[in-house]
Amino acid sequence: MLTYLNQKTLRGQSTLEYAVLVVIIIGALLSIQFYIKRGVQGRLKSAADDIGDQYSVGNTNVLKTTHTQGTTLETFNTGVSKSEIQGNEITNTTERSVVLNIEQEYMGQQ
Repeated sequence: MLTYLNQKTLRGQSTLEYAVLVVIIIGALLSIQFYIKRGVQGRLKSAADDIGDQYSVGNTNVLKTTHTQGTTLETFNTGVSKSEIQGNEITNTTERSVVLNIEQEYMGQQ
C-alpha cells in the first residue's frame, strides 16, 4: 500500500514540475517579446533604408520623353502585304524627376 502511494505522489510531482517548467518558459518568452519585436523592426527598417531614397507621391514631378525613329517599306501585291525594315530603329529616352516643395517634405526622423 505504501508503494502505491509513493508512485502516485511521484507521478503528481513530475506533472507539477512540468507545469512549473512550462510557466517559466512562457514567462521568459513574454518578458523578451519586446526585444524580439524591436530587433525585427530594426532589421525591417535597415532593409528599407538599403533600397534607396524615399519616394514622395504627392511632391514628385516626372517628365519622360521617348522619341523613336525608323524606316519601313510596306508593299501590297495581289492580296499579300509585305513589310520590310529599311534601317535600324533609333530610340532616345529623356527622363527628369524633381521633388517639389522639398522644404515641406517629411521623410521620417533623420
